[in-house]
Amino acid sequence: MNARVTEPKAEEVTPVSPAAAGVAAAPGEAVATPRKKRSGRQLALLLSVPVVLAAGGAYFFLTGGRYVETDNAYVHQPKVAVSADVAGRVVSVSVHDNEIVTAGQVLFALDPEPYRIALDQAEAANAQLQAAKAALTIRQSEFDRKDALKAEGLAADATLDDVRLALQAAQTQVALSDQQVAGAVAALAGNPDMAADQHPAVRAALAARDNAARNLAKATVVAPADGIISQVASLNVGQFVAMGTTIASLIETTDTWVEANFKETQLAALAAGMPVEVTVDAYPGVKFEGHLDSIGAATGSEFALIPAQNATGNWVKVTQRVPVRVEVTPVEGKVLRAGMSAVVSVDTKPAA
Repeated sequence: MNARVTEPKAEEVTPVSPAAAGVAAAPGEAVATPRKKRSGRQLALLLSVPVVLAAGGAYFFLTGGRYVETDNAYVHQPKVAVSADVAGRVVSVSVHDNEIVTAGQVLFALDPEPYRIALDQAEAANAQLQAAKAALTIRQSEFDRKDALKAEGLAADATLDDVRLALQAAQTQVALSDQQVAGAVAALAGNPDMAADQHPAVRAALAARDNAARNLAKATVVAPADGIISQVASLNVGQFVAMGTTIASLIETTDTWVEANFKETQLAALAAGMPVEVTVDAYPGVKFEGHLDSIGAATGSEFALIPAQNATGNWVKVTQRVPVRVEVTPVEGKVLRAGMSAVVSVDTKPAA
């Protein structure tokens, strides 16, 4: 019985390579391989590369040289050295390290007794002021009387026999008056018309009293400004403090700026008043606005205690940096502290 064979349709025939069919290809015969379809991801990648390059080129073309940036920048705040104007032993400490204080707040106190005693002694000396003034008044009257006596002279109306004796007595009285007048003028510091309050003894007593009162008041040390007090951990009750010795440091948080050290090759594009954008390492993603306040008068090395000396045979040129002060606008909730690292970008061509 003959089987009927049906011819396959053309679209159903799948070409099979000779290698897949186990048949060796004839010499010189090309082997057909299946073509893979290119994925959409590869196509998108190929198209995005030129777009990114074009966008980057346009950005650098439009903004090239406009922004001057440095990461050599640090936050600064005024630091005040706190010391005592008088010497004494500490009797109380009212603050602790890193405490926020206000101007006039008591920081610590010294033993006031020595200065209170000195004030009492000055007050006792001042109690003699009235007596000194009264004595000065008497001295003034005596001066006036002796001066009038000297001006008028002494002439005795006596008989001829008594002329010689009267003349001698008058001359003696005139000489004595001269000595008394000289003593009165010396007591008045050479000025017989001096007011009582201007007398040297009176002024010395008043100065001693004022100095004693000042020392007593300075026995209590207060904060000179608003800020954060630091380095008071080593201050203890009973410790003796010498006059002028630094006890603690006060950081004034109300005045904050950034000092950016730009290369000398960048200074030509900078000028006071230019807008500035500051980022601080402590607050990633937060941008602080500000402006360029001033450019330093010299490089940082010029302010060193021992400036570098380049007059040597192995000198190597190093690009110097000049400090630039940048005023920063505070951001709510973001506290800047002295010494923080920052990145400063200056817009040298702000939009009109």
